[in-house]
Amino acid sequence: MKRMKATVSYDGTHFAGYQSQPTMRTVQAEIDKALVKLHKDPTSHAVASGRTDAGVHALGQVIHFDTPLDLGDRWLMALNVLLPKDVRITAIEQVSKDFHARYGAKGKTYRYKWSYGELQSPFERNFAVHLGRWNPDVERMNAGAVYLIGTHDFTSFCSAKTATSNKVRTIRKLTLERHQDELILEVEGDGFLYNMVRTIAGALLAVGIGWDEPEDIQKILEAKDRQRAGKTAAAHGLYLLEVTY
Repeated sequence: MKRMKATVSYDGTHFAGYQSQPTMRTVQAEIDKALVKLHKDPTSHAVASGRTDAGVHALGQVIHFDTPLDLGDRWLMALNVLLPKDVRITAIEQVSKDFHARYGAKGKTYRYKWSYGELQSPFERNFAVHLGRWNPDVERMNAGAVYLIGTHDFTSFCSAKTATSNKVRTIRKLTLERHQDELILEVEGDGFLYNMVRTIAGALLAVGIGWDEPEDIQKILEAKDRQRAGKTAAAHGLYLLEVTY
């Protein structure tokens, strides 16, 4: 048996998230279905770096799976022909047997996108959150973001449904930049809690439009109270950009 590492890109619009759920369409179920067909083995399955929520997209999700097959440079074609058009394997390679997509991950990078303009293009409606009348001050947002960089207890910035008791995480980089008609947040860290990036995005938008001050981000962080951080940003603006090992 060989272990394969694959990078997966998907449009999360019509999925109930990554993780398999009974009676609902998920990315994991589609990938496992393709592996079962390819291997003619009902136990064949993939392990991912982590799950993404309903509506969330990925450019760089990472999975691993074990296989007796040796398809060489035909792996991409063999898998993609079995996958739906909103899921694609973009890279694949053989790795050592001790590689683990989830437990071996050293960091992740996420991107969050908002769109400017009086009207949002119908072709962008599932891939960026429309700002409408708002024109957030990006400098204020970056001033607030500074308080989140480093190692902190992010209890205020994760869902109350977060299963883990340890809410300490390290954010290595957090930037916001305007690119023509888009405002893009990128955040890199050693790991992220449930809804953490979307909560951060919502809190920094509140700073950008003047509802909060940049220094309020530090107060929210220190409060360790989810109710202080305000509204969670919509799922369809979020992308899992990269997983590092």
